[in-house]
Amino acid sequence: MNLSDFDFDLPEDLIAVRPAQPRSAARLLLAQGDAISDMHVFDLVDIFRAGDRLVLNNTKVIPARLFGTRARGEAVAKVEITLLEPQASGGWRALAKPLRKVNIGEVIRFSDQLSATVADKSATDLRLAFNLEGDDFDAALQAAGLMPLPPYIAAKRAADAQDNTDYQTVFARHAGAVAAPTASLHFDAALLAALAAKGVDFTEVTLHVGAGTFLPVKVEDVTTHKMHAEWGEVSPQAAAEIAATKAAGGRVIPVGTTALRLIETAAASGQIAPWQGETDIFIYPGYRFVVADALMTNFHLPKSTLMMLVSALMGQGRIKTIYDHAISQRYRFFSYGDSSLLIP
Repeated sequence: MNLSDFDFDLPEDLIAVRPAQPRSAARLLLAQGDAISDMHVFDLVDIFRAGDRLVLNNTKVIPARLFGTRARGEAVAKVEITLLEPQASGGWRALAKPLRKVNIGEVIRFSDQLSATVADKSATDLRLAFNLEGDDFDAALQAAGLMPLPPYIAAKRAADAQDNTDYQTVFARHAGAVAAPTASLHFDAALLAALAAKGVDFTEVTLHVGAGTFLPVKVEDVTTHKMHAEWGEVSPQAAAEIAATKAAGGRVIPVGTTALRLIETAAASGQIAPWQGETDIFIYPGYRFVVADALMTNFHLPKSTLMMLVSALMGQGRIKTIYDHAISQRYRFFSYGDSSLLIP
């Protein structure tokens, strides 16, 4: 299986830089068996059945992009920080621009309330020890930080106040992600209520999406690629709800690849079970799905691990047909783009 097997040509103007408004007005490509239908996200009320269970990732994106200054005597230099993940030893692992000029022990000031000391540094990143913790840190970060937009959006425009709402799901609860579970961005309160009234059930899980989700695959033989690890949790209640739906013959449909990867990790024994820890599960063609019966997901980057995941679910030839259709019908791609519902 070669990396080139998951490549395709995407017109630059199909990369979305703002989401549809309202959220549920985004287009939806329904791929069921051999059929493809062009619909909208609000049509999910007619597509899903009573007894279906949607698995939602309730992670909350933090405003992880910070602009600060560091002092060298009388001179003041600017530095850009992107938080990556909290460390078990304390502090945060982060990227810095320019990394080379930042020294261990230096203090970086982001606002009157928020600053951090460079506690450690490697060839690729550094560890920051912030002056605040808990709710005080959260409040100061919210005030000083910007949403960490994906590289393909950030290259086209800067983050702004609107992204604080747009790049967050309406059911975000547990802070820790530096990228949004973007398939979930299409749901608003009205759509969730309409689905519940239809008899669709919901289960929440947590996977803190890391910046590694945007890392390119650099090996030609994709089976040798090493996935980044992300922290997640499937609670006992969540596992019991998913197991009950499977036992009753209902469909378990993760919303987004993050929710799918997490529940498949929790089902490594052959059936869903409570789970907590770091997952680096890599799903590519040949994988046998244990829990997921379908997937709601946005349209993904060429040659990405997510293209490999949807190819595992639907088949490589089928995914090529689906993506050819999406491009010809000018669906909007990536994080702020349109959605698809893939039912094998």
